[in-house]
Amino acid sequence: MARIAVYFLVAIFGLAGCAGSAEDETVGWSAQRLYGEAKDAMSSKDWPRAVKYLEKLEARYPYGRFAQQAQLEIAYCHWKADDRAAALAATDRFIKLYPNHANVDYAYYLKGLINFNDDLGMFSWLSQQDLSERDQKAAKDSFETFRELVTRFPESRYAQDARQRMTYIVNSLAQYEVHVARYYYQRGAYVAAVARAQRAIADYDTVPATEEALYILVKSYDALGLVQLRDDARRVLDTNYPGSTFITQGFKGEAKAWWQLW
Repeated sequence: MARIAVYFLVAIFGLAGCAGSAEDETVGWSAQRLYGEAKDAMSSKDWPRAVKYLEKLEARYPYGRFAQQAQLEIAYCHWKADDRAAALAATDRFIKLYPNHANVDYAYYLKGLINFNDDLGMFSWLSQQDLSERDQKAAKDSFETFRELVTRFPESRYAQDARQRMTYIVNSLAQYEVHVARYYYQRGAYVAAVARAQRAIADYDTVPATEEALYILVKSYDALGLVQLRDDARRVLDTNYPGSTFITQGFKGEAKAWWQLW
């Protein structure tokens, strides 16, 4: 009886194993079919299904011609599925494993895009905040990635777009400093306003935000009673931005949006 019981248990586990295999529709699929199914899923914007096929492809055919491309596709799918952490991990892994790959420039470009498009979450469309009003770590990471791309691969098909995004990021980082400086000034924290405005001018010279940074210096020094510094800042503002609208109209966008509570 004991022997019969053992055979019975073996049979049960054997059937369970067969059932588990039967549930995986991709068993026996070629690398080409897995890749094709993944591409079809991507075309349908079914990112989780695409990732599933691509991961199976990479696991089963790690040395095939589709495996390396699958890693890049996985990063892209995670990005489109709003899984930023997984997307960045996938791009970093590809760059580390294949630093001389023909498409490594795309890996850098994709990594830059992932951080560049980092948003405010589900309510970003309500606030209408731009990059200059967000946490700046992602923007700085994006800039560094794009800079590495254009430095290492200046002739890359992605280099020109990367350069344009770098310009936008620099302008936004400068505007961020001015945004904070304006916040401090409007709340009477004039010393802090001066510090942030000076940082914007020193770190991001000749960007559009410099005009407002100089105006904040003028107003803050005036509020602090520092007449000489106020006049010096005013001379710099008049020289570089003659007829500045800040002098005649004050800060731009003084009216608050409905979502601002203070």
